Amino acid sequence: MIPVRGFEGRTVAVFGLARTGLTAARALILGGAKVVVWDEKAESRAAAEAEGLDLQDLSTADWSQFAALMLSPGVPLTHPTPHWTVEKAKAAGVEILGDVELFARTVNAAPDHKRPKIVAITGTNGKSTTTALIGHICAAAGRDVRVGGNIGQGVLGLEDMHGGAVYVLELSSYQLDLTSSLKPDVALLLNVSPDHLDRHGGMEGYVGAKRRILLNQGKGDTAVIGVDDPWGQRICTEITAANRRTIVPISASKAMGRGVYVLQGLLYDATGERAVEVADLLRARSLPGRHNWQNAAAAYAAVRGLGLTSQEAADGLMSFPGLAHRMETVGAVGKVRFVNDSKATNADAARQAMSSYPKFYWIAGGVPKAGGIDSLGDLFPRIEKAYLIGEAQDDFAATLEGKAKLAKCGTLPAAVAAAYADAAASGHDAVVLLSPACASFDQFADFEARGEAFREAVLGLSRPTAKGARA
Repeated sequence: MIPVRGFEGRTVAVFGLARTGLTAARALILGGAKVVVWDEKAESRAAAEAEGLDLQDLSTADWSQFAALMLSPGVPLTHPTPHWTVEKAKAAGVEILGDVELFARTVNAAPDHKRPKIVAITGTNGKSTTTALIGHICAAAGRDVRVGGNIGQGVLGLEDMHGGAVYVLELSSYQLDLTSSLKPDVALLLNVSPDHLDRHGGMEGYVGAKRRILLNQGKGDTAVIGVDDPWGQRICTEITAANRRTIVPISASKAMGRGVYVLQGLLYDATGERAVEVADLLRARSLPGRHNWQNAAAAYAAVRGLGLTSQEAADGLMSFPGLAHRMETVGAVGKVRFVNDSKATNADAARQAMSSYPKFYWIAGGVPKAGGIDSLGDLFPRIEKAYLIGEAQDDFAATLEGKAKLAKCGTLPAAVAAAYADAAASGHDAVVLLSPACASFDQFADFEARGEAFREAVLGLSRPTAKGARA
C-alpha cells in the first residue's frame, strides 16, 4: 500500500466505501492522517466499522474540521447534480479529491530518486486491454511494474513506490474529474466517443475530463493519442501546436508520416526517419481485430516512451495472454463457442467485438447508454439472433424489430440457455457473443460480475445432471 503524504495530523473525510474509498482511507491513515468515513449504504458502513474505521455521519458533521474530502469516483461531482457531500464541501471551502490525486501528490512530494515512472491511460474504449498490455510488456522486459487504477486494484492499494518502479494506471473520466496534479511520464488518450454524458453535462464536459490526462505534461514526457476519431484528431492537433512534449499519434486504419500505425495487421513504427515494420499482429492470438490493433499501437508507443526497445515491445505484444471479459472465450459446447465481452458497456465497444465475427448469436442489454444501439445498424445483418436482457430489452427490441431475429429473455442465464439451444440446433460452428452495449448495474454489481455470471451459465450447460445427461 502507498502511504498518502501531505495530510499528516489533519482530518480527511472519505465518502463512498467501496473498493476505492476503503483503500484510500487505509492509505491516508498509513500516511498519518486522521480519517472519518461515511456511506449511505448500511452494509458498507458495517464493513468499514468492522475494519475499525471511524464512522461519522457527514450529513450532520462539522465540515470546518476537514482538510479535504476524498470522494469515490462513482459519486456525482457536477452532473446530473452535485452530490450533497460536494455541496457541503464547497460551502465549507473543503478541497475535493480523488484517490488518483492523492497518489499524484504523494509522488510529487517524493525526492527525485524515489519517484517512479507513471503511465496513465484513458479513452472511451480499449483502456483495460491497453493497460494490461503495457503492464505485460513491461513485466516481460524485466521492469518492476504495478498495474491498477480503474482496473484490478485501486492505485493506493498498489505496492509502495521506489525510483525503479513503473505504475501503469487505467483512468476513467470520473477519476480524472477529481485529479489535477498527476504528471504522467507517458499519457495515452486512445479514442473518444459519446459515453457518460449524463455525468459530464454533455460531450464537451466528457472530452474535457479525458483531456485532463494531458494536463501537466512537459518537456521529456510522451503523449500517445489515437487519431482514428474526430475528437482525437482535434486534440492531437491542438497539443501539437503547444509543442511541450513528445507526441506520438497512433492509428489502426491509416498510414502516417509520423507516429505508430497498423495496416492490414502489420504494426509500423514511423517515429524515426522512416516507417519500420515491427510486428505482425495477425500472429498475436490475443489481439484480434482493428480495435485491438489500436490497443497494440498505443501500448507499443507507450513502452517505447519508457525506454524499452522495439524488440522488447514486439515480443511482449506476441506473448500477451489477453484480458478477462474482453473477447474472452470462456468455453465451448459441441460446435458452439461462447465469447465473454462483458467489458463492452456501450455501443461503440460492442461494435469492436461484433465486427470480429461474420455471424453470431448476440446477448445484449442492461442499463442503456445514450443512443442505445442505433449506431450498430450496419452490423445487424451479422446477427443470427439477439437475446435481450435487463432494462434495455424493450428499447433494443424496438430497434432490432424487422432487422434481426430476437428474443426477450430478461436474465442472463435465460439468454445463455436460449442462445445455446438455437446455435446448437443450427448444426454449424457458431459463436454466442455476450457484448451487452450497456452498463451492468440493473442486475450486477459491475461488468466483471456480469462476465462471471456468463461464465458460470456456460459451465452449467456442460455439467452433467444427476442422471448423467447434460444440464
